[in-house]
Amino acid sequence: MIRVLCVDDHRIVRDGIELIISREQDMGVIGSAATGEEAVALYLQHHPDITLMDLQLGSMSGLDAIRAIRRLDADARIIVLTMYEGDEHIHRALTAGAATYLLKDSLPDELIRMVREVHAGHRPVPPEVQARLDARAAHPALTAREVQVMQLVAEGQRNKDIAVALGISEETVQVHVKNVFGKLHVSDRAAAAHVLLKRGIVQLR
Repeated sequence: MIRVLCVDDHRIVRDGIELIISREQDMGVIGSAATGEEAVALYLQHHPDITLMDLQLGSMSGLDAIRAIRRLDADARIIVLTMYEGDEHIHRALTAGAATYLLKDSLPDELIRMVREVHAGHRPVPPEVQARLDARAAHPALTAREVQVMQLVAEGQRNKDIAVALGISEETVQVHVKNVFGKLHVSDRAAAAHVLLKRGIVQLR
């Protein structure tokens, strides 16, 4: 029996997943959590074979929960199941230790297949997820400072405010913004913020 822990902040999603899994004779949901903290506690309590993890969970994100669980158990088998389709979301989740990444618009049969494959020790990556990772590899990477600057741009802050917040000059902020425009092939702040939000490189808090 494949024992599954379901982590999602929406009750209707957790119930739906449990219904899908309960139809299979070789697996069942042994616990469900609405927050990252609950996920870690239930993992310690039940040591499930598979954990289905959403990324958007509140104060402790799904990404943080993945890292916490993997620190407790390096062999934990975690499948991300989320609406976030940005290439940076995928990269960060897999780097944190998720076995694979599945979008919520996937068919139930795909979810069941992934549970069985990950339980068998495989790390299957759906074609659409692999395509986003390949596209990410083709893009010039942003530096850590560029991400910091663009996070504040996305939040609507002016160059002057960003300079104060990061302890750098306004001219340096302008240079970073210009460099990001070149890497993203955009010509204004709104377009840059849109691309970075979609890809999951920056997030609105």
